[in-house]
Amino acid sequence: MSPTPPLPQAPRRSLVDTTIGLIRAQIESGAWAVGERIPREPDLADMLQVSRNTVREAIRVLSHGEVLEVRQGDGTYVRSSVDPGEIMRRINHSSLRDHFELRAMLETEAARLAAARRTEEDLERLNNLLQARGDVLAEGELSDFLDRDLAFHAAVAAAAHNTALAELYRYFSTSVRENTRMVLTEKALPEPRAEDHARIVRAIERRDPDGAAKAAHALVAPMLHKLAEIIDA
Repeated sequence: MSPTPPLPQAPRRSLVDTTIGLIRAQIESGAWAVGERIPREPDLADMLQVSRNTVREAIRVLSHGEVLEVRQGDGTYVRSSVDPGEIMRRINHSSLRDHFELRAMLETEAARLAAARRTEEDLERLNNLLQARGDVLAEGELSDFLDRDLAFHAAVAAAAHNTALAELYRYFSTSVRENTRMVLTEKALPEPRAEDHARIVRAIERRDPDGAAKAAHALVAPMLHKLAEIIDA
């Protein structure tokens, strides 16, 4: 392996987190390619001016996230150039408009697939969750309402019978919940109504993929338009 150039010195404020970030940056930039062995712990410690314990903990975290692979007696290798945990952290900290654009994509395609693949059991569950969801209740009951709203949308994703999509939506659900809370507590943004959600279920019931996709996108489109007006103002 060719000599590795010196890395930026890790700030003292959060050594493990900063070390993780610097190692991740080397991997994401392609400086350390997938399948390549990274510098040994002592060398990394010297490059970053941190202790070997700090480097060891950073490697442990990245190994747990399957970004690195520690091979006993051989060294540590790059396993993946993508850190799922870091990607989701960045999604969680993205702008409200970015969030709702992504949500529109996921929910539109989930509804489209659900209309084509739903079972009678899926339809029964969707109708039950739609009825349970209702409309926004009193302010003190907002938390329970958000749980019911998320359960409904997760059921649409599950009815698509696409494991990757359902798992991605489940992983994304924390951001969905918190950003929905922001929408419902910010009067400048329009609020999706129960009847708007019912249009999705009716299209899924009719096995109308285009209608379901259109109804799902219609939930988020008014928020996107309003956010664009606010940002561009």
